[in-house]
Amino acid sequence: MVLMLRKLLYDRGFLRTVRASAPVIIVGNITAGGTGKTPTVLWLVQELRSRGFRPGIVSRGYGGSQSGTSMRVEADTDASVAGDEPVLLARRSGSPVVVDPDRPRAAAMLVEDGADVIIADDGLQHYRLARDYEICVIDGARGLGNRRLLPAGPLREGPRRLNDVDQVLVNGDLPGSEEQTVAEQNAVSFELVATDACRVNGSLTRPLERFENTTVHGVAAIGNPQRFFDLLRGHGIQVIEHVFPDHAALTREDLDFGDAFEVFMTEKDAVKLGRSSTDKFWYVPVELKMDPLRAAPLIEQIISRLQRRKSGND
Repeated sequence: MVLMLRKLLYDRGFLRTVRASAPVIIVGNITAGGTGKTPTVLWLVQELRSRGFRPGIVSRGYGGSQSGTSMRVEADTDASVAGDEPVLLARRSGSPVVVDPDRPRAAAMLVEDGADVIIADDGLQHYRLARDYEICVIDGARGLGNRRLLPAGPLREGPRRLNDVDQVLVNGDLPGSEEQTVAEQNAVSFELVATDACRVNGSLTRPLERFENTTVHGVAAIGNPQRFFDLLRGHGIQVIEHVFPDHAALTREDLDFGDAFEVFMTEKDAVKLGRSSTDKFWYVPVELKMDPLRAAPLIEQIISRLQRRKSGND
């Protein structure tokens, strides 16, 4: 309810937005828990860069000790300082990343660093930063749950908020429902796929099929850990599940399970351990895959919006 009131105040002009000097794309959700935002940001960065853009990423930096301040994040930044997601984004994207609760200030820093388009990771409810395009990501397995606001349900904002965004993306497929909004009905689906497992210390990459019929410890400190465990089982791997709170500061001591089984974790969790890990620790990177016939019009629409903004600034 508080978020809905804030949005109304911004919509009516009682609270002022700040427009960055570069166009802004928001990637967020309206539900608590993981939906696949980080892979979506990485996919979007890749698509835009391949078309000549220079994306920069702003993140809140949840879980980092310095998340309340402004800082540039590099691939080798300590995840305990900046947060796990910003470090992962810096490593995988090759783009400038800034952590800052003041998102307009972060956007300005990214423009200083050469970015000509800003992608805000998990910024749907941060209305102070004006946006040119909004993407809402939904987890297909969980959908909008009981469609009620926190704490009675999983929603940060009501389902009608989806009708305001430019595009809804679904990680998987949404089950049909009479309650679905038009935006849900017109959502574009994607899937997260994995082909390899990588040692956290960087010494080896191995196809996941090589682990078929083996037993591993599965570790996940993410919003939807079951999706990671199901991914491993989809490759024929037997999983002993270990769930930690989202953004938990994992240590090697946390992952000592007293046996010889190898330990598999998400890439987001792996950035917390560092390269000095032993050979038994592996992470599984995922990539976003979308039907090209659905992806092409989406990217074209985004680019058209970016070019329109640029023309307005000229």
